[in-house]
Amino acid sequence: MTTTMYAALLRGINVGGSKKVPMADLRTLMEGIGHGSVRTYLQSGQAVFAAGHGDEDSLAAELAEAVERHFGFSVDVIVRDHAYLKAVVDACPFPAAELEARQLHVTYFSAPVDEERFAEIDRAAHLPEEFRLGDRALYLYAPDGLGRSKLAERLSKPRVNKGLIATTRNWNTVVKLVELTERA
Repeated sequence: MTTTMYAALLRGINVGGSKKVPMADLRTLMEGIGHGSVRTYLQSGQAVFAAGHGDEDSLAAELAEAVERHFGFSVDVIVRDHAYLKAVVDACPFPAAELEARQLHVTYFSAPVDEERFAEIDRAAHLPEEFRLGDRALYLYAPDGLGRSKLAERLSKPRVNKGLIATTRNWNTVVKLVELTERA
């Protein structure tokens, strides 16, 4: 049976003392639902795993259900395979090698997005911060970091992301997930 390497992005866990998910428990949970080569990265909701069944959406739903059963709270999950993660890095419209990792972020979306969704945002008013869309992803350049970014604040508004799961990672994490999903 062939297996594919995936990354699971869990949104909003281990932030500010709520939705605590110990990474060792997450690894055990994922192994328990049949995934192999399970590894976690940092404490902020990234896990990589091998699966021989399902697609990204069904694997995300399966993991979200398992987390809710085990930990007692719901968590949004996005699952993406290695090829997709690598394509996101390769398609970066900003000069990643010239920037600090804290200046460049990727927001992964659960479905495709188009420019119309972001039409109400006055891009010129936020310069030098800027964003560009990719395949189910948004690249954000925030020279002073995400925590100080007014554009990031606008992009995270519920009305902008309505109907989507959206979760953001810094460039170091984006690149590391490609490395971790290269092989089982």
